[in-house]
Amino acid sequence: MALIPTTILTGFLGAGKTTLLNRILQEDHGMRIAVIENEFGQENIDNEILVQDSNEHIIEMNNGCICCTVRGDLIVGLTELARKRDAGLIAFDRVVIETTGLANPGPVAQTFFVDEEVGSHYMLDAIITVVDARHAMKQLDEYEEAQRQVGFADKLLLSKTDLVSPTEVDTLTRRLKRINPRAPIAKVDFGRAPLAEVLDIRGFNLNEKLELDPDFLATESGHVHDHDKAHDKAHDPAHAHEHEQGHEHAQEHAHEHSDACATDCGHVDHHHAQHSDDIAAFVFKSTQPFDSAKLDEFLGGLVQVYGPRMLRYKGVLLMQGAERKVVFQGVHQLMGSDLGAKWGENEVRGSKMVFIGKNLPKDIFIRGLEQCLV
Repeated sequence: MALIPTTILTGFLGAGKTTLLNRILQEDHGMRIAVIENEFGQENIDNEILVQDSNEHIIEMNNGCICCTVRGDLIVGLTELARKRDAGLIAFDRVVIETTGLANPGPVAQTFFVDEEVGSHYMLDAIITVVDARHAMKQLDEYEEAQRQVGFADKLLLSKTDLVSPTEVDTLTRRLKRINPRAPIAKVDFGRAPLAEVLDIRGFNLNEKLELDPDFLATESGHVHDHDKAHDKAHDPAHAHEHEQGHEHAQEHAHEHSDACATDCGHVDHHHAQHSDDIAAFVFKSTQPFDSAKLDEFLGGLVQVYGPRMLRYKGVLLMQGAERKVVFQGVHQLMGSDLGAKWGENEVRGSKMVFIGKNLPKDIFIRGLEQCLV
């Protein structure tokens, strides 16, 4: 049977998630969607309950959707839903999971990779983050959870833009792109997004749709180095010893940069320099191919040392001797790769990678990757 596509919907308190979910549960859209309220503890932090006055665990809606409240263990909730679906007790084609407004989406996303039962029934389609245009700047300043929600996103939905000026929207948009340059941003009316903006994003699939949006590099213009020039130094015999062991290379420098901010001066909007977020992104690109063994070793070391601070990372890679693209991505310590399409005859071959994380030492990542080039 085909895997059930699942969307994680996150966003800070009051961003408009519940408005969107109520619409999914009530609108006549012709889709059978299971909406899961993933709450921690007995209190609904959002102070809005999707289905009022009911003690039932699973509620069937008259438009074919179902609403399910999971308090605590999401694995148990997802497994129970799949069991009831297989038994013909309930019917649904896809799942939307709403996290609480103060939740870190990372552990929810990891559920789909670490639990065999969940992985055999469900496929993570994307993480969608709703951002409150009126309050986001303050929330990003004060709450790391808000930064994490943006950093994990495959797509950002900007709500309440009618309550702020176009200049404020532009300023917020630039900041969101610094934190996460790979997530497209769409404006939505009071959190009510077209379902096409939420479902079937395929942001998490290891397939050709993982090709990075060429426009996301524009936010890094002027700050992405030409790594081909660094290639000569990296592979000069005098520097060869620096990358004999990728794992040791990463660990060796870990203490030097444990508190280094990933947002260097090139990434800070100078009109709003006080907003130097702990969570930020940087890009690596090169037209030189990677040595597969060196890259595997180095990335393995990075993930062991910095995994807890690496929120999302993905890329399209040019490997030595390979006629096909290699697509890779990960969340924290979980990393995977897959073969993509063949390189086109007239296509410029090269690697593009983006890393989003908390205080990641950009120079260690960039230098180490350079030393994995052929």
